[in-house]
Amino acid sequence: MSHLNPHLILYLLLSTVVTGEILRPRFYSETCHEAESIVRREMKKAMFREARSVASVMRLQFHDCFVNGCDGSVLLDDTPNMLGEKLSLSNINSLRSFEVVDDIKEALEKACPATVSCADIVIMASRDAVALTGGPDWEVKLGRKDSLTASQKDSDDIMPSPRANATFLIDLFKRFDLSVKDMVALSGSHSIGQGRCFSIMFRLYNQSGSGKPDPVLEPVYKKKLNKLCPLGGDENVTGDLDATPHVFDNQYFKDLVSGRGFLNSDQTLYTSKETREYVKRFSEDQGEFFRAFAEGMVKLGDLQSGRPGEVRFNCRVVNRMHNDVLLVS
Repeated sequence: MSHLNPHLILYLLLSTVVTGEILRPRFYSETCHEAESIVRREMKKAMFREARSVASVMRLQFHDCFVNGCDGSVLLDDTPNMLGEKLSLSNINSLRSFEVVDDIKEALEKACPATVSCADIVIMASRDAVALTGGPDWEVKLGRKDSLTASQKDSDDIMPSPRANATFLIDLFKRFDLSVKDMVALSGSHSIGQGRCFSIMFRLYNQSGSGKPDPVLEPVYKKKLNKLCPLGGDENVTGDLDATPHVFDNQYFKDLVSGRGFLNSDQTLYTSKETREYVKRFSEDQGEFFRAFAEGMVKLGDLQSGRPGEVRFNCRVVNRMHNDVLLVS
C-alpha cells in the first residue's frame, strides 16, 4: 500500500479494526482511555451554557437507534446525493444541539484522532445527560461504527408522531425487542426538556377531529397550555415536558397520573390499560423507574444494522476517503 497516501492507509486500517469489534464496556480503555471523561466534561460545559441542550442531545439516541441501528446516521447533513434524517417529519425543527456533538468530537479528535465514533459519542452523551441532571448513571457498551449514509425516508417510515397512541408505541418498540415496560420507562426521557406547541395544537383545539380539546387534560394545565399555544400563534414556542424540566426524576409520571402530560403520546400511557400500571408504579417508585430506564437505554443502544461503517472525522459528513477506498478495493 506504499502508493496510497498516509490518511488513506489510516482509514483502511481503522475500518478493518472497527468492523471486527463487538460492543463492550470500556471499549476505548487502551486506545482512548479518557474518552468517557472527555464526553462528560463537554456535556457539563453544554449544560452550563444552556440547560435544555443536554435533553436535546439525549433525544438523539432515540432518533438515531430506531432508524437502522445506533450508527450516527442522524448526525449526517444532507448532500446533493443524499436526503438525511435531520429534515424528516419527526426531526425537522425538533432535533437540536448537534453543535454539542461537534464540540465533543473536536475534543476527542484532539486527544485521540480517528478513534472514537460519532455513534458512540451519542450513546455516551445520552447517558451523561441523564446522570448530570439527577438521573441514574450506568455503564455503556461501546465500539459502534458510523454509518456511510442516512435516509430521510427510513426515518419518516419508523419514527412515531406526537399523536401516537400507546398501542402504536407498543407495536413499534416490539419490533426492536423492547418490552412494554421498556417503552414506558424510555418515555420517561421526557422528564427533561421541552416540546413545541406544534406538537400539541390538535390536543388543545381539535382532538381526534372533534373540534374540541382532549378531555383528559387537567383543566388548570389546559388553561396554561392555551395561553402558551394560542390558535394562530407561533407553533415553534416551547413548553416544559414536565413540571421539573431540568431535573431527571419521576415527576413526568406523576404528571401523567394527574392529566398533565404535554404530548398526546405521553398522556396515552396513562389512559391506556396496557401501560397504565407501569406509569403508576414509576410515579410511586423513582428507584424502579431509574433501574428500568437504564436497562432500556442499554437495550436501545444494542440496536445495530450490521452494515459497513467507519469512524468519521466530522460527525456531519462521511469521510472523504471513503470513495477512494471503494475505488482501491
